[in-house]
Amino acid sequence: HRFTDQFNDPHSPQVYGILNVLFKGAWLYDLASKDRDMVQQYGVGTPDDWVERNIYSKYSVHGILLLLIINTLCFNGWGILIWLLQMAWIPFWAAGVINGIGHYWGYRNNRTNDHSRNIIPFGFIIGGEELHNNHHNNPASVKLSEKWWEIDIGYIYLRVLMLLRLARLREQ
Repeated sequence: HRFTDQFNDPHSPQVYGILNVLFKGAWLYDLASKDRDMVQQYGVGTPDDWVERNIYSKYSVHGILLLLIINTLCFNGWGILIWLLQMAWIPFWAAGVINGIGHYWGYRNNRTNDHSRNIIPFGFIIGGEELHNNHHNNPASVKLSEKWWEIDIGYIYLRVLMLLRLARLREQ
């Protein structure tokens, strides 16, 4: 949210156009990842383990290939199909739909200093991120639904995991 909908925003449809963000979103993120200051500032608290230091950070393509190998080992030939779906699904939905359409089309519950929109009131496809304007209004909240008729499946999953004592919230 550092430069939301401004020139340095790597996924703004106002800057790059909706089609570029939808279909080249992962490429735009890759360009942004070269900004060392930004990565250091916003990467606080992300994993810093052997895999991150020795594979993902140095050789991002190796991480993608590692996923292919793991999928193939776990699911045989189906693993290749699963991997292909993941390679199409993740960049299109996360980079394209959420940060493209989520700043281009939809409804707003909140006035924010950007173009964020709630795409639909039912956050099932992308774990609740469809409620993007709500997220921009309160980015630290784990619950993305605000209205009684909005559904955030990611928050429902979190509550179930908390009831089962398999997850807990960190104090902020």
